[in-house]
Amino acid sequence: MASSSGVGAGVQGVHASVAALDALDAISVLDREDAFLASGVAVGSGAALGSGVGVGSGVDVLRRRYEIRLERLELAARLEAQLAAMKARDAAEAIGFQQAMTPPDASIQDRTYAEMSVVEEIAGVLTVSSAAAGALVEQSRKICSLPPVFQALSTGAMSWQHARIVADETEGLDPAGAAALVAHFFDPDAPHPARGATPGELVPSRFRAKVRAWRERHHPETLQKRHAKGVADRRMEYTPDRDGMAWVSLYLPGDTACAIWNRTTATARGLQGPNEPRTITQLRPDIAASLLLSNGASTSAGSRPGTEIDKVPTPRADVLVTVPVFSLLGLTDEPAVLDGLGPIPASMARKLVADGADSFYRVLVDPRDGAPLEIGRRNYRLTETIKRWIRMRDGKCTFPGCTNGTPDNDTDHLQACECGGTTGTSNLAQLCPKHHRLKHRSQWTPDPATNNESPGWTSPTGHHYKPEHPHPEPPYWPQWLMPTEYQRLDAGCANARCVDASPEDLPPWEPDDDSLIDPDDLAPDDPLWAELLASPFALST
Repeated sequence: MASSSGVGAGVQGVHASVAALDALDAISVLDREDAFLASGVAVGSGAALGSGVGVGSGVDVLRRRYEIRLERLELAARLEAQLAAMKARDAAEAIGFQQAMTPPDASIQDRTYAEMSVVEEIAGVLTVSSAAAGALVEQSRKICSLPPVFQALSTGAMSWQHARIVADETEGLDPAGAAALVAHFFDPDAPHPARGATPGELVPSRFRAKVRAWRERHHPETLQKRHAKGVADRRMEYTPDRDGMAWVSLYLPGDTACAIWNRTTATARGLQGPNEPRTITQLRPDIAASLLLSNGASTSAGSRPGTEIDKVPTPRADVLVTVPVFSLLGLTDEPAVLDGLGPIPASMARKLVADGADSFYRVLVDPRDGAPLEIGRRNYRLTETIKRWIRMRDGKCTFPGCTNGTPDNDTDHLQACECGGTTGTSNLAQLCPKHHRLKHRSQWTPDPATNNESPGWTSPTGHHYKPEHPHPEPPYWPQWLMPTEYQRLDAGCANARCVDASPEDLPPWEPDDDSLIDPDDLAPDDPLWAELLASPFALST
């Protein structure tokens, strides 16, 4: 008798097949319409198309044929996802059938070789390597074991790349942790579902960043412990490539890697000018090679003689470190977020802030709802503070699908000043130089923003794209700070000193005034530190 999971997979398979046929039928209708438009048949002869498709006198033929291409591309992407779902189901079921055919008393060795044989068969019919087939089987089994993920793939709601990201990021999680991650992103009725764009509406790299951020926060093992293991595995790798080229890569702690990237980028910016033909992409490796191969920084940068790197004016590369208040004070070990990298251990964030690391700016997060409280702003002009606030809110260029999150992004007015736009956070957004120019030279139109939400966008053909900005989760609270009736340890939280509390779980809380203690204002020997750590009521001044 078939198991309930097998029946469910079968039903999903039927639905995927029906959805694929629907997509093919829609493509066929568009093909007929396009052929009709291309034929130059007189207006009013639309009956020849069948299915009620015709061309009216007001139709712009070239524009409609352009729109048909976009519609067909969208349908083709959906069809590719549906076919990927069928391939994943068949790969997973092939392994299952082989296991069912293996005698119950077979040895572990016999079972291993039987599975290897299936993988080799799959490699043969797909004409791929054994390693590729093995990866496909493992990813397929994982995806098919997560019904909401398989359902989204089989209906064409997201691509195989998106599904593979879920399989990758749930690796190492127990079944309950994997189910919680999937529910957060795929179940709108989950306790605290992801907001904004759905998984399939995000480009894969942005989706991976959001999934990884959630995973780092909710992983059963603390990020600090996992980071320590990663530090022990740091290394440099060298890979020869074609055309006389090669790759050199470094696996380093995130803050170190970020500092290296920022320094080479800033130095490259300082070298650019009317007499410098190299692009910033070419300058970065030239500078890195020069610094590594010299006896010091005072050497020529790449192939440009006479330019000493230590004499190059380097623009400041501002990097934001978003830290929950309680984490900064050492009361919880909740991860912080390093601009351009993602989650980092709380100890790393505290070190960056305490050491006054050059170009790193602390952003405090409200302990009630995860919203930003303020950006460290000593000696900053208001305009610079607003720019950093927009960078922190948006996280990257806000244009759909763009992943450019560098400090070189422009802070652009969504509505031009001459059209009544104001210089406030609700009318400002990050745009990379490429999409900044596109906005002013095309009909791509941004939505209004808010203090805490980036704008969505509407394309020239009317397609609307939801905002892709990250949504902060409520920070962890120290258990002793919570009223007794609200104290509950989160089973998935590795830090026994914290609770994972959402705003609806907490009683209304307001400090006596709006001035939370700013650690920058406290000297190391300030008695307030002892008072703060000893009493929960010392949080408001």
